[in-house]
Amino acid sequence: MKYARLTKEQLEELHPEFVRFLASQQIDKTEWDILKYEKPEVAEQELDVFSDLIWDNVLEKAEWLEHYSKNHIFLFKMNKEGMESIVIHAHNSHADFLTEGGLQWLNENIFSDDVQLTRGKKDFGEDRNLDIFNLIEQGAILSDGILYQQLEDMF
Repeated sequence: MKYARLTKEQLEELHPEFVRFLASQQIDKTEWDILKYEKPEVAEQELDVFSDLIWDNVLEKAEWLEHYSKNHIFLFKMNKEGMESIVIHAHNSHADFLTEGGLQWLNENIFSDDVQLTRGKKDFGEDRNLDIFNLIEQGAILSDGILYQQLEDMF
């Protein structure tokens, strides 16, 4: 398995896609039920293959990621060969970007000495999708890129 198995909730959401996947493997519902009970390791392998296919599809389309912590916001723009980043760091210990109040504070103080903005670039390693997946595993979420684009226009 290249990534991580989808959660039960994710698999439930993707049930129609999973049924189509099984059909492409020439496995119908009866055969699937038999597999689960008689060969659970084979059923788990099918779940892993399906999970990797879904992750590959999502990661291939990923353009923007955001990661929030108490005093930092990491914004990522994904290209084919690498990623660009904008990092927002609050030097004020009272700022907490995990709260609505902290984000309001940032909005009011973005150009103050209490906030530092830095930019960066990094090439992907051998596997773009795996690099993006690792960021998601660390807490990043897919985003629409609006905040990144707004800040990019500022500097």
